[in-house]
Amino acid sequence: MQVVAYDCDVLVVGGGIVGLSTAYAITRSAPGTRVTVLEKELGPARHQTGRNSGVIHSGIYYRPGSLKARYAVRGAAEMTKFCAEYGIAHDVTGKLIVATERDELPRLHALVQRGRENGIPVRELGGPQIAEYEPEVRGLAAIHVGTTGICDFTAVARQLGQASGAEIRYGAEVVRIDRRPERGVAVLTARGDVVRGRVLVNCAGLYCDGIARMTGDEPGVRIVPFRGEYYELARPELVRGLVYPVPDPAFPFLGVHLTRGVDGGVHVGPNAVPALAREGYDWSVVRPREVLATAAWPGVWRMGRRHWRYGAGELRRSVSKGAFVQAVRRLLPAVREEDLVPTTAGVRAQAVLRDGGLVDDFLIREGARAVHVLNAPSPAATASLPIGREVARRALEVLGTR
Repeated sequence: MQVVAYDCDVLVVGGGIVGLSTAYAITRSAPGTRVTVLEKELGPARHQTGRNSGVIHSGIYYRPGSLKARYAVRGAAEMTKFCAEYGIAHDVTGKLIVATERDELPRLHALVQRGRENGIPVRELGGPQIAEYEPEVRGLAAIHVGTTGICDFTAVARQLGQASGAEIRYGAEVVRIDRRPERGVAVLTARGDVVRGRVLVNCAGLYCDGIARMTGDEPGVRIVPFRGEYYELARPELVRGLVYPVPDPAFPFLGVHLTRGVDGGVHVGPNAVPALAREGYDWSVVRPREVLATAAWPGVWRMGRRHWRYGAGELRRSVSKGAFVQAVRRLLPAVREEDLVPTTAGVRAQAVLRDGGLVDDFLIREGARAVHVLNAPSPAATASLPIGREVARRALEVLGTR
């Protein structure tokens, strides 16, 4: 029998916060386990991790008992502690969720109930009480969620990588995977390097479905990229902290909100529009092959038929700054069009089922010699430490049976 020379025990594809948290959790849980992380970019956290609003979510939005609810609540506390331990910029600011229309009041009350079920302290506010927290914000009612915070997730990801002790290879794009259930996996990178491991962990974010298929596993979902466009508020003094609208429970998107970051600037956004590439950070980035592959998934068309009205509103706010300003003014009447300065966009990797349903929870699946993280959009950065431990547990379980 041929003896295989393994480069590592666990091979992680993806150097975002979930991949690096997984590497960190593996080496903490099983010291001596050799971990290699392959990241196609030249540094960590270049996509979803480094292009979000930097919010440490409380977990109030998520269905009680779901992975999102459990991991976000636990992860928020752990993330705050991790940032304090390593001197990473962060702050527990609290946030307001504001109802501006009467038909939003039942949904706001439902959020209060959900928060309490998830063990999150919530304060209910009448319209006049909103000014205690945000003098320029107007609404009929609001809730204040005290456990919400902000941090620098890119710095967190970098620290996780350093503290893990894993070998991290940047500029290592995976182009082929050869899996042998009796042996392990061999991965070929675009540079021509071959890396062999006993178990593969797929944390490839925007490309996780492709990595799963490359491994030989059918994920049952396809990633549909949704771009979130942001503006910077030229008059940051208008907002003290974090202000959100009441979300529509039919969608995993939270709506246009205002977020004061650790740098003191205020981000406004995002909307959610289909991107024409998995890294389509503006309308000029078009990758026909990726567009065709997305269009070939029947769930995309079924999703479009189901949610076209919502999508039309998001597209309108993308192409019309005036429409975007109008959405912001519902919360912040004093904002003017010239107050909004375009800034860096992000792309959300949203898993869509064949029937057109949007996968609402985190989705982790296993194959032979492989663990795939197939849906980990927001609040995955907040929940990255618990997610990393769960993925590590599964990977070590697979490793221990070989």
